[in-house]
Amino acid sequence: MTSIATARPRTSTTATRVGVAITALVSAFLAFDAVIHVLNIDPVVEGSHTLGFDPAVMPYVGVLEAVCLALYLIRRTSPIGAVLLTGYLGGAFCAQLRIEAPLFSTLLFPIYTGVLVWAGLYLRDRRVRDLVRGR
Repeated sequence: MTSIATARPRTSTTATRVGVAITALVSAFLAFDAVIHVLNIDPVVEGSHTLGFDPAVMPYVGVLEAVCLALYLIRRTSPIGAVLLTGYLGGAFCAQLRIEAPLFSTLLFPIYTGVLVWAGLYLRDRRVRDLVRGR
């Protein structure tokens, strides 16, 4: 009996490297954001007042963000981490929308970040590419 093996399309090393670079940049930003929320520094306290949140909950928000980021950075759980980060960033978008923040500089920033989260994952993870392509 002869078996026919189908060759998987090979991902370019350049695409994988770009995906890792995008992931590193967006992860560095999200890690910084999580740390300043956990530390509850003055700009976070001021921002939480502006958004109408109690500053006492900001450390919990930072821990939540850090957990989502950790899941995103672990290869096996990266798709669920990306989904959870998308939800987190959607909440940030809604909080900015509620106070009518400036469109391109503030309101859409969580959307830009979410696009980078998924772009990095798409370029570095074959499972996600296969899912998007319907394989």
